[in-house]
Amino acid sequence: MKKRAIATLLLLTVLSGCSGGGDSVPQFENVSVHDPSVIKADGMYYVFGSHLASAKSKDLMAWEQISSVVEDGNVLIPNVTEELSETFSWAQSDTLWAADVIQLADGKFYMYYNACRGDSPLSAMGIAVSDKIEGPYKNQGIILKSGMAGVGDDGEIYDATQKPNVVDPDVFFDKDGKLWMVYGSYSGGIFILELDPASGFPLPDQGYGKKLLGANHARIEGPYMLYSPETEYYYLFLSFGGLDANGGYNIRVARSKNPDGPFEDSSGQSMLDAIGNPDKLFDDPFYSPYGVKLMGNFEFMNTGSELQAAGEGYVSPGHNSAYYDDKSGKYYLIFHTRFPYRGEAHEVRVHQMFMNEQGWPVVAPHRYGGEKIGSYSAKDIVGEYKYINHGRDITAELVQSELIELTADGSVTGAVSGTWRLDSDHTATLTVDGVEFSGVFLQEWNEAVNGNVMTFTALSGDGTAIWGSHVFGGDSK
Repeated sequence: MKKRAIATLLLLTVLSGCSGGGDSVPQFENVSVHDPSVIKADGMYYVFGSHLASAKSKDLMAWEQISSVVEDGNVLIPNVTEELSETFSWAQSDTLWAADVIQLADGKFYMYYNACRGDSPLSAMGIAVSDKIEGPYKNQGIILKSGMAGVGDDGEIYDATQKPNVVDPDVFFDKDGKLWMVYGSYSGGIFILELDPASGFPLPDQGYGKKLLGANHARIEGPYMLYSPETEYYYLFLSFGGLDANGGYNIRVARSKNPDGPFEDSSGQSMLDAIGNPDKLFDDPFYSPYGVKLMGNFEFMNTGSELQAAGEGYVSPGHNSAYYDDKSGKYYLIFHTRFPYRGEAHEVRVHQMFMNEQGWPVVAPHRYGGEKIGSYSAKDIVGEYKYINHGRDITAELVQSELIELTADGSVTGAVSGTWRLDSDHTATLTVDGVEFSGVFLQEWNEAVNGNVMTFTALSGDGTAIWGSHVFGGDSK
């Protein structure tokens, strides 16, 4: 009874907000939108994804499902089977893949839809337009096709090892107001096209556009571009690996000063070298050294001093979008993920991001709960943490947390050894087993324990991410 009373007191203390992670307990409502692409309109955040699914939220925490199935009556495209019949016929498919929506100067919303056969790059991509973000959208026609036998859309013989699979579009404005579309999955890689900002259609005489990375069916897909006025870089987010629970899906990023590249990772490697093995299909180790790996499979394990019955974590997180709020200066990562021991069920998750001292994004360990980065002192940081090293590989293995301690004398002990320091109000520098990591400390809500905890997120020079989440009920003073 004594242990239970102490545990209850600890929980009530944290819920009172004394940990400083937020002003109130966040309210989460979950939805399923595979491959969520974010857009903000009329004060709401919307995500659009595969299978004509969509959802909306006012705060990136409580989501409401809008649509979910490719069938007539879907509010986005009510007569979808007839409206997109040419697309379905070409792709030999009855469903749609990852959609992207953008608002152009005319105030209308342009949906870039796409369909693919799946076991080949036989795909079609088109545009549908609506006066309202929630539809209905009216088809404007197909803009690209792939997977054909013979001459492709660029006037050359279509070669699936070098030419793109025309899926997974992300349409964005660069800092100068030019409109672009980055797209592609497996097959010949990730490409970029310049678009007409008035019509949304590709400018003429570009073919499939310019290749940014990939070839030989490297399992790299889901490109998404985010410009940071803070660093003046374009960040190209990507998903490596297979999307199912056994596929090792993981989120990576590269950057460039130009929207059309060239892109490099934190080691200075050209992403044009991130290609598949011409002699072996889906040879993940061949291209796994490329890109900054932000997140893969992980599980924060339960500890005896905590109230939760099980750990928390993600399986095959990926196909993300990202959002920068120019008023608050906050960055958000929006993605779908599966979960340990839950099979193929997936949900949307949002995590806050921060730029480290080297200008690379680091991702908060727990889902966004309205937290604001604070001003911390050393006594806020010290204590026992559950530690995750996301590594560099593409694997279905679940990285389980290990216990470490950040001590008052600046040492890191336990499962790994090294040093830590608080360089400013929140900037974190950790040296772990001789490798330096740069990131931030952040007090945030841990949904698994219903309380605020101190965390850290940091990145090494070779693009390896580490996370720490303070053990609930531990001594942080």
